[in-house]
Amino acid sequence: MTLEALFQQRIAVIDGAMGSLIQTHELTEQDFRGERFKAHPRDLKGNNDLLSITRPDIIEAIHARYFDAGADLVETNTFSSTSIAQADYELSGDVIGELNRASAACARRAAQAAEARTPGRRCFVAGAMGPLNRTLSMSPDVNRPEYRAVTWAQVTDAYQAQARALLEGGVDALLVETIFDTLNAKAALFAIEQVFEEVGRRVPVMVSVTITDASGRTLSGQTIGAFYDSIRHARPFSVGINCALGGKDMRPYIAELARLAECYVSCYPNAGLPNAFGGYDETPEEMAAVLGGFAKEGWLNLVGGCCGSTPEHIAAIARAVKETGPRVRQPPATALRLSGLESMVVP
Repeated sequence: MTLEALFQQRIAVIDGAMGSLIQTHELTEQDFRGERFKAHPRDLKGNNDLLSITRPDIIEAIHARYFDAGADLVETNTFSSTSIAQADYELSGDVIGELNRASAACARRAAQAAEARTPGRRCFVAGAMGPLNRTLSMSPDVNRPEYRAVTWAQVTDAYQAQARALLEGGVDALLVETIFDTLNAKAALFAIEQVFEEVGRRVPVMVSVTITDASGRTLSGQTIGAFYDSIRHARPFSVGINCALGGKDMRPYIAELARLAECYVSCYPNAGLPNAFGGYDETPEEMAAVLGGFAKEGWLNLVGGCCGSTPEHIAAIARAVKETGPRVRQPPATALRLSGLESMVVP
């Protein structure tokens, strides 16, 4: 079965949070260093992506728990596996390729094991490409609005290296996710296309944006409609919303995206909004009720969880959408759709 066949057949399920499950292991600096980075000059604790190399047993076990909970696809542990993000830890060069390939291998082993446990089952791996810790649209210095901490060439080079290594690792799709700056996302999509041309093959490209607050806009100021119009030229396999908000607060934005999108639509929110201690209180049943409602509205093709969600949340969500058919994609738009911070539609 291909991803296309799965999405046509039913609502697919993606995994939940990685970081919160890693935290349950109470790992030490040595766990992050392992033998591979034993002499590295910077502290590495908290660099979760490194665990795919130094503690692959933990990462593979987390993937396995999500597959056992009913996920059809899991994301590689590569949210920060770019040269730009890893620069904070003074890691770059060959380590970037190693990180992405190791993470893809962890997820692939878990997928193959899940398939072996249930003959006939197909489990997928999505190569996660996070938003970076530097933006192309905004200056980090309020006194220098023209300044950028990174260039287009640096961002595309970083995403090219990541996409290339994930493809070498055998991922089934690439997922550009948690987008808060549309220009970063466009650089990622541009980089992916360049790598596709280089390697001579393609995989589905999935895109997921984050709405930062009740304004209904990305951090760089776009509405959900303007964001979609900004990236639809790339013809993504799916587009959706993740992180930042809980499911209840995502409702109007998912409805809008489902109305517009000519591709599949995904939704994997946080388990509610963070509490005073930075934790997430929404129970599996509460989260499943919200997302099950979205499914009944005909808005979803892919569903799962982000921050605070666990295998128990994913199992409840999978049960909630099991009997509901997938969203039908919108026909290609014939109007001219332009975008700035908002959309401009020319009939």
